[in-house]
Amino acid sequence: MAQARSRAYRSDRALTDVTGEVSLVKRSSWGPTQIVSVTVIVGCAVIFLSGGIRSGFGLFVTHIEDETGWSTAQISLGIAVQNLMWGLGQPFAGAIADRFGSGRVLAAGGVLYVLGLEWMAHASSPGEWVLSSGLVVGLALAGASLSVILSTVGRAVTPEHRPMALGLVTASSSLGQFALVPVTRQLIDHGGTHDALHTLALMALAMVVLAYGMRGRVGEGDGFRTADQSLRDALTEARRHRGFVQLTTGFFVCGFHVAFMATHLPKHIEEHGLSDNVGAWALALIGLFNIVGSLGAGYFGSRHRLGFLLTVLYAGRSLAIFVFLVMPVTTVSALLFGVAIGLMWLSTVPLTSGVVAKVFGPTHSGMLFGVVFLSHQLGGFLGVWLGGKLFDVTGSFNVVWWIAVALGVVAAILHWSIDETPIDRSVASTNGTPPVPDTRRR
Repeated sequence: MAQARSRAYRSDRALTDVTGEVSLVKRSSWGPTQIVSVTVIVGCAVIFLSGGIRSGFGLFVTHIEDETGWSTAQISLGIAVQNLMWGLGQPFAGAIADRFGSGRVLAAGGVLYVLGLEWMAHASSPGEWVLSSGLVVGLALAGASLSVILSTVGRAVTPEHRPMALGLVTASSSLGQFALVPVTRQLIDHGGTHDALHTLALMALAMVVLAYGMRGRVGEGDGFRTADQSLRDALTEARRHRGFVQLTTGFFVCGFHVAFMATHLPKHIEEHGLSDNVGAWALALIGLFNIVGSLGAGYFGSRHRLGFLLTVLYAGRSLAIFVFLVMPVTTVSALLFGVAIGLMWLSTVPLTSGVVAKVFGPTHSGMLFGVVFLSHQLGGFLGVWLGGKLFDVTGSFNVVWWIAVALGVVAAILHWSIDETPIDRSVASTNGTPPVPDTRRR
């Protein structure tokens, strides 16, 4: 009897030995109730709000043009700078979260989100629009978005369960997109852009409260010897890893695709004579079907090589965009494109984050994925800015669409040969030699 109680006690302790957070994530076989934890639930809630609010920014472009007379390029610059600042802030936000805990970073991001949205509502010049939607909201997203939460959740579950857990969190962003984009559309239609932004700011305030549920710090787990590894050593190790360079380069393409389409797809659809509601529903369908795509990525990611799945996703994006370009733009084709691209929208995120955690371990995963995500946001900046600039010059987004097709093919090739073997630092820790891949089956 005493032995049974001792085993039960050790089992309960195992639920908190990775992050120090209250967790119900089991260490045995997979099941629906085994990923229920404070960390995962709160992470999903924050991502639902953060991703859902951000996904509706593209709906404001045409209305702000009509209200202010600003050009597409001027408005797009704000969203482009947002992607840039989000990326530049991400490695720092990840490093701070790794060192001091995710809760503080998420709370600060939530506060900045509220301030940025309120400033957007009162912006009286293109410069103020860029500062509010670009600088402030961009830094807010660095603290209250996928990268910080994914690294925290990734540390709270075992390696075999990690892809599915990361897929669940990513799917929450898509659920937010599906739920909040139509809401944003209705807010704009009934109250105008100012009232819509005020309401979104109130929603963002909830993230500050939710951040309390993710106040844990990183712990050592998964058998990685990283306790003595400095931040500089972690960056040097990653920089010299060929797979990390491939992953970072490929994620640039993901950012280009996602940011360009999230910002300019509604206007592209309107330019072909369709209602702005069609563009809103296309974005909503992207969010809805990315729930399936993200969960599918998590499911298959625990069973197949992650690099292979990323190759399939990038190649599939290029094919979907190609078909969309050569077919007439109708309500049916626009909505079907939303379905198709939604299946591959953010499915790359849990797989990319999973590669980082698998190869380098959990200790510096927030900072390392932040570096990869910086590349993603540089791509996002280029996609949004180039789309707006070329539209003002040519009256069409077609050139950027074709660039997106070509970049997808390049990314598919890059991910095919990524080495996902976990690094074994035990050799380096004993004889001072560089770490070598751990070929043991995990």
